[in-house]
Amino acid sequence: MEEGSLRPLTVLCFLFVLCTQLRLSLTADCPADGRTWVPLGDRCYHFVHGDEDKIKSYTFERAKTLCQGFELLTVQSAEENAFVLEYSPAVWKDNVNIWLGMYYDTNSEDMKWFGDDPVLFTNWVEGFSDSDLVPMDRCVALHSNTGKWDNVSCQDDVENGVVCETAQKAEEAKQKPSPLLSALVILSVVAIIGVSAVIWFLHQKHDLSSTIVTAFEYHPPFRVLDTDQTCLVEAEETDSVP
Repeated sequence: MEEGSLRPLTVLCFLFVLCTQLRLSLTADCPADGRTWVPLGDRCYHFVHGDEDKIKSYTFERAKTLCQGFELLTVQSAEENAFVLEYSPAVWKDNVNIWLGMYYDTNSEDMKWFGDDPVLFTNWVEGFSDSDLVPMDRCVALHSNTGKWDNVSCQDDVENGVVCETAQKAEEAKQKPSPLLSALVILSVVAIIGVSAVIWFLHQKHDLSSTIVTAFEYHPPFRVLDTDQTCLVEAEETDSVP
């Protein structure tokens, strides 16, 4: 193995360490605004707590203001819908109807999530049909006891559950490295040095073996060729003639 062939391996090892450091130095975080945010996948959820001794009732507009700049709950999959059902009992004692961040788009004549995201997953109550959607005043609430969605009025109806949602943001880790990160970097460097040393040793051993074999190659002793011996015999016979 030539010395030049070691360079690509060394470069790949260093790239691996660099990528590992970069990956570990980035952490996905929920908002740090003093409220409790629960992560799921690449999203964060805040379940608004109300006073347990008071009846909760939030209009659609009031629910949006409680999210303080974040969006109301959007449910994009069955997994997300199930997550809301499983976590709700930890927040509310009784069943609640949770406002969803959905509105009726008069241009497409269909429901959309805030942010104009299309509705790819639905879980409507039985008997629901698109004809139930009346323009301008149609909103949606999720029943925490069944997980089903119901068509409600944005203006007249009030609900007792609010969940806020936002995407997780990748933030740089603090300047002080964590012990785990430092240990991984050290182990990676030691591994690189060890692999390089073994390859260098095998390379040197191969070169040394080649040198020894060359030094001890068999060289036959000098001898006179048969044709030369014949010439000498003929010369002696010629000299002995009187």
